[in-house]
Amino acid sequence: MVQSKSKWLSIAVIVAVQLILLNAPALAAVNLFGTKELSSTKLEKFEKWTSVLERYSKDEPNELAKCQITAAEPCHIAKWRIFLNKLKDIAPLDQLEYVNKYMNQYAYLLDPINYGKKDYWATPKEFMYRTGDCEDYAISKYISLVHLGWPKENMRIVVLQDQNLNVAHAILVVYVNDQALVLDNQIPQVIDSTRIKHYKPIFSITDGRWWLHRS
Repeated sequence: MVQSKSKWLSIAVIVAVQLILLNAPALAAVNLFGTKELSSTKLEKFEKWTSVLERYSKDEPNELAKCQITAAEPCHIAKWRIFLNKLKDIAPLDQLEYVNKYMNQYAYLLDPINYGKKDYWATPKEFMYRTGDCEDYAISKYISLVHLGWPKENMRIVVLQDQNLNVAHAILVVYVNDQALVLDNQIPQVIDSTRIKHYKPIFSITDGRWWLHRS
């Protein structure tokens, strides 16, 4: 079960988000969970996101190194890259299903227990060796799909409110044609966002851009 992260919903965060968007482009009509969006390329307030991308850029060059499985070294990263390599020639929608299932096999663990911090955004290496919480699943799925050639601009980490559980949550959304497909650690299958009625997005983000969602 996803635990509450009230900081995502705090007045301070919402105010900061709105202030950043004062110079954002005009409102554009979209239909992600029935919201409209304001978009901006100003990512200064999203240090956890920019930090995880920076840290991953340092991890990535070593991912293809040979790894000998031992009791102390399960070679999670090598296994992951071999898994992704096997997906390169299959249908795109099947890639989404396999990536979603692969990442969802990892156990859920709250950041205060895992890292001693209220909120920590993990790289794939950190997630696979230590597991993680909702945004960590979404980040590893995002980076997996980048390796498979999916355009970054077609994917977003979406931070939202689960209105059924009354907690904050994070998912990956991938845009395919006219569909916004959801990869969620709470849902085994990849599904169209229109089938989910209890998610209320707050903001979404990708490499170089983010969006504020409004009802």
